[in-house]
Amino acid sequence: MEFWQNVCFIEATQLLEIARATEDTGYAGIMISDHVVHPENAVSHYPYAPNGHINWEPWRPWPDPWVLIGAMAAVTSRLRFMTTTYVAPARNPFVIAKAVSTAAVLSGNRVVLGVGAGWFKEEFDLLGQDFATRGKRLDEIIDILRLLWQGGMVEYHGEHYCFGRVQMSPVPDRPVPIYGAGHSAPALRRAARLDGWIGNAYTPEDALYYLGQLNAAREAAGTRDRGDFGIVVALQSPPFDLDVYRRMADAGVTTILCTPWLIAGGAGSATAEVAGRGQHHVLEAEYAGPIDEKRRAIEEFAERVIARL
Repeated sequence: MEFWQNVCFIEATQLLEIARATEDTGYAGIMISDHVVHPENAVSHYPYAPNGHINWEPWRPWPDPWVLIGAMAAVTSRLRFMTTTYVAPARNPFVIAKAVSTAAVLSGNRVVLGVGAGWFKEEFDLLGQDFATRGKRLDEIIDILRLLWQGGMVEYHGEHYCFGRVQMSPVPDRPVPIYGAGHSAPALRRAARLDGWIGNAYTPEDALYYLGQLNAAREAAGTRDRGDFGIVVALQSPPFDLDVYRRMADAGVTTILCTPWLIAGGAGSATAEVAGRGQHHVLEAEYAGPIDEKRRAIEEFAERVIARL
């Protein structure tokens, strides 16, 4: 089982140093969340909060994932990068294909694309994309991405996207893994057909519940026996509980998404892993702490968990 860091809301000026520290201390990768803008009067229902309210401030930083991945890849050699979660149906599929393909080529195939249908209607409206058809369009976008990344002339004729023969370059020399995010029934069915699943921040009990739902979806999709299927979850539990991590590994989890740097802000172990995909309650954690404190927290987690597991 691997450990990846979520870096959502860390100041942009610290992120390259965070990437270096993450690689140096034995983590497998970094996960990057995605939003473009924050409308002042947003009313969309946020599905990962009990009250449905967006629970971060409008000024929190959301760097463009592919610009950030390119920069982080340039200062590391082993670290991998995943989006959690890139809202693909809010974008043009050709622009997505070009950005991801370029990042994969320049990083030496260290990129995983995590996608979801999205929930922020105001953002879709501002980006000129239809919110109502986002799920069906996401399925077509995934097909289009895989076609374009093959190289050579390709064409596509779907319900929402249709184009004649085109070619994209550069393309990676191996397929970019695509993971589906979310725990709704449609999201789990989509993920079961892809290369992996990205969950949310769960208690260990809830994680096992959703893993059961995912396994049922994989059985129905005929992918239950795929040995290379990735499963990513974050845990709402004390950050150094090795037994919990072992339980998750036994249940099939391949990747734990962690946020040890939250400890650096004085939030303590109770909140150190609550951030999940970057969009969850984090109590009074201080994201803007000094880089030296974050680095020490990253190192401590690596010593107390990664090295021992």
